[in-house]
Amino acid sequence: MNAKSLWLGSLLLGMILPCFAQKKYSLSSPDKTIQVSISIGDSITYAVSLDGKALLTAAPIAFQTSADKNAQWKVSKALTTAKDELLKPVVQQKTAELRDQYNQLHVDFANGLSLEWRAYDNGIAWHWITNHQTAYTVLKEQALFGLEAHGRAWYPQEDGFFSHNERQYRNYRIDSIDDKKLASLPALFESQGAKLLITESSLFNYAGMWLRGKGNGQLQAVFPHYPKEKKVTSDRDERVNSREDFIARVSGPQAFPWRIVMIARTDAAILTNQLPYQLGRPATGDYSWVKPGKVQWDWWHYNNIYGVDFRAGINNDTYKYYIDFAAKYGIEYVLLDEGWCDTRDLMKQAPGINVEELARYAREKKVDLLLWTSWLVLDKQLDTALKVFAQWGIKGIKVDFMQRDDQDMVNYYEKVSKAAAAHHMLVDFHGAYKPTGWLRTYPNVMTSEGVLGNEISKFAGSIDPEHTTTIPFTRMAAGPMDFTPGGMLNAQKNAWAAVPGEPLTLGTRCNQLAMYVIYESPLQMLCDMPTHYYREPEAMEFLRAVPSVWTNTVPLQAKVGDYVAIARQAANGDWFVGAMTDWTPRDLALDLSFLPEGKWRMQVWKDGPNADRNAKDCAVETTTVDRTSKLIMKLAKGGGYVARIVRL
Repeated sequence: MNAKSLWLGSLLLGMILPCFAQKKYSLSSPDKTIQVSISIGDSITYAVSLDGKALLTAAPIAFQTSADKNAQWKVSKALTTAKDELLKPVVQQKTAELRDQYNQLHVDFANGLSLEWRAYDNGIAWHWITNHQTAYTVLKEQALFGLEAHGRAWYPQEDGFFSHNERQYRNYRIDSIDDKKLASLPALFESQGAKLLITESSLFNYAGMWLRGKGNGQLQAVFPHYPKEKKVTSDRDERVNSREDFIARVSGPQAFPWRIVMIARTDAAILTNQLPYQLGRPATGDYSWVKPGKVQWDWWHYNNIYGVDFRAGINNDTYKYYIDFAAKYGIEYVLLDEGWCDTRDLMKQAPGINVEELARYAREKKVDLLLWTSWLVLDKQLDTALKVFAQWGIKGIKVDFMQRDDQDMVNYYEKVSKAAAAHHMLVDFHGAYKPTGWLRTYPNVMTSEGVLGNEISKFAGSIDPEHTTTIPFTRMAAGPMDFTPGGMLNAQKNAWAAVPGEPLTLGTRCNQLAMYVIYESPLQMLCDMPTHYYREPEAMEFLRAVPSVWTNTVPLQAKVGDYVAIARQAANGDWFVGAMTDWTPRDLALDLSFLPEGKWRMQVWKDGPNADRNAKDCAVETTTVDRTSKLIMKLAKGGGYVARIVRL
């Protein structure tokens, strides 16, 4: 399919009309099922319907800068267009290609602002554009979402703007969300029988969007204002003590972030929605060097390996052991997390560590290295550090502890993304806000945290199957998430304990394995230690084979917070199936109609007969199937199921 742009029509207004004259516009999705109704007069309001039924009730939006003219919302031009093209992502998070089809309304105002709307078959979006040629500040942005008051919310409630954005999703009734309940994005809502997920894309040179309730079913956008006074309080934390009375400083014309409302009739439809990517700013330059892969991680278990003939810890012997393990199982990367260097000087390596020697050893084994850094020290040493890292042969960085998304910090993310790309380095942001289309704009930004992930299993029992069956529909909808799956010490509720040096995970072994199919992260961690993986050859047979990127994604069964099952295709044509359940044991039907014609060998890793008591119990079997085969996935409580399907 070739890119095409169909001019549907334009409306040029040459007359000066009274400011109170209402102008009404309607924008439909390509399939006509979603309609956005926009009213412009003294204020601007919008409403959204699905299949003719009100989905979002009329709510105001506005934007104000210090350079706006007095004409307010006088329309000078309105233009409706359509676009239909095929996008081919550099990094294939869900699919090798995706159709980008939408109708668009672009409105120019006499005050120097423009407003752009898009309607897709699976959501709507809008953003503001300034046409000012001078320097100015953004004083205000208003965005309200009028939801069904009695609907439900999966709401990542926050304590304040200084946050890792690692939250459990609280299940509220929408009208119980008042102005005391602040949330980061993405946030999921059920309204009029549909699911709506609110997030944003193309966040550059501006502040991130958050939500507060109004207690009446409406949610309003709020933004951390520009920092006025900041104070460094540790080797990794910078606190904002006071803020300006504006959101952002800007010079010249700028397109501001897209406000996105994904719309899904079924929970499963959320799993294939790629609007954050589609609305991301296209990349410039060559990113063909970017290499996805799996990563052996060290921090989760504090390098507490055993059964070796050397003293384990942060030293070259330990990391060579990791490299040997990665080489044996075809794992592309080894990450040296916190501890390899002085946290205030990246050029000062820890005693017993020689990164240059390790990188040389890794190259001989066809493994690459990634290095951790706190954002503060990297900010001070960015040019020097990346140059030296490149000389050592380092292929990527994990940047940690930013914990903010005001304009000042958002610009830091872009600075690091560009600088890393210039050195052909990958980036994994931790202590981070949600992704906002990075994978399209900077394909070297492979993944990010901003999720309550497996690392917390070291300390608390909050990473349970109810949480892990919620985040595919919430945080993951915004983009790749570095959840860090792969724990081999699996436990049911009555057997779990906090053991930071040798962590346990809640749910079954197959539940952890299923995360490699269900959770999207082009840099996908193996969180556990090689000591454990070596004694689990059946699990490693799967982890060796499963890729970290996908050419096709087919949701099979899905209900937020209860269960999820997905089929995905690898670049070599193999198919993988992953399924997870909450604390309720389930039998889920597996329909293999997604397979092409022919005979296939299906190898299955499933909960063993005693997995409800000993969560490590895993059974492996192999069978022959075709696209007419129908099977049952039997999931224990907190259980999982994975399959690899290879053409015969």
